[in-house]
Amino acid sequence: MTRRGLGRRFGWLWAAYAVSAYGSGFGFGAFAMVAVLVLHAGPVEMSLLSASGLLVGAALAVPLGPWVEFRRKRPVMVATDLTRFAALASVPVAYAFGWLTFAQLVVVSVVVAAAKIAFTSASGAYLKTLVRREDLLVANGRFESTTWSATMLGPPLGGAAIGLFGPVVTVVADAVSYLLSALGIGAIGGRETRPARRGPARRHPGELVAGWRFILGHRPLRRLFANALLVNALIMATEPLMAILLLDELGFAPWQYGLAFAAPCLGGLVGSRLARPLVARYGRHAVLRTAGVARVCWPLGLAFVTPGAAGIVLVIVVQFGLIASVSVFAPVLATYRLEQLPDDRIARTLSAWSISSSVTIATLTALWGLVAELTSPRVAVAIAGVLILATPLLLPRRLDHDGPAAEPATRSGSTSVSR
Repeated sequence: MTRRGLGRRFGWLWAAYAVSAYGSGFGFGAFAMVAVLVLHAGPVEMSLLSASGLLVGAALAVPLGPWVEFRRKRPVMVATDLTRFAALASVPVAYAFGWLTFAQLVVVSVVVAAAKIAFTSASGAYLKTLVRREDLLVANGRFESTTWSATMLGPPLGGAAIGLFGPVVTVVADAVSYLLSALGIGAIGGRETRPARRGPARRHPGELVAGWRFILGHRPLRRLFANALLVNALIMATEPLMAILLLDELGFAPWQYGLAFAAPCLGGLVGSRLARPLVARYGRHAVLRTAGVARVCWPLGLAFVTPGAAGIVLVIVVQFGLIASVSVFAPVLATYRLEQLPDDRIARTLSAWSISSSVTIATLTALWGLVAELTSPRVAVAIAGVLILATPLLLPRRLDHDGPAAEPATRSGSTSVSR
């Protein structure tokens, strides 16, 4: 299969994405490690840290969707990268002076979560103007493979760096990666016109819910939306509990924790490479359903992790299967979603999707923290693993659009970028 060239400007966008992805990979679990190793947080505090950042960040992001929709997307992406740089950089500064508190970690996580949602909505809209419709799956596959390669290489290096230089070194690297990403996005160049607002100049309440209205009125997207929310939330709700189980109860070293979640990311490289040929051979709907079922068969295995080498091997095997399935599903879903969205509602709809995901993850993370406190982290992970097995029932039976008609991609008021 010939490699598809997507142009110099996509190359800059991909490079900016890659540097921030590798920074995040290097900083994988950084807040969890700082909270556990420096501030000695327990299950409730760990869940509160994850949940409050997502929940409050999502609330702050609600008005950002309409705001992003009618602005040039590249300046928004640069601004949100710089915001995340400043917020994360405050953590090592406070640590160096002995001022770091649990409250600061919560505030930083809130700012980062809100900025991430705004960046995601802007970048999705910008990508649709940067590449041709038929190249969207290729572009999303490259982002997906970059994510997993960064997650494969970053955590073990980050764990080793923490052992050598202390618990906040990975936060520094993550902060700097957002600064470099902002510079890369700024280097893309080209002329981006400001989207024209149709209707009243003053923002009205309906703009805030336009994204949700479109999702809920589009039957296949509605079912994919519900499925994605629950699957992601049930997986992410157990992440802080796995940190406590592995780092505290089972005594894994930071580098072992990083290795156990990094090595399986090879499955992400495999899955993201397979997404496009699988769709070409079997069709998008078959791939979504098969990968959607496959990705929920693995998490229950994490409840049976044991100390030592056997435990590390079990985590690696389970995570490999999970990640390989997710990395096939995710770019196909992202491409289908972008194809269905009218150009003047992309940012609001992606923002609505991200906000809903953050709220659902936050809610289940807080609930699972309470479950872990009442039982144990292992039992809470097992319960999540059982419940996630029912989520394939939400996958759509077909993908032909039977909701309100999606408006054509060339409608007026869309963001346009001269190529």
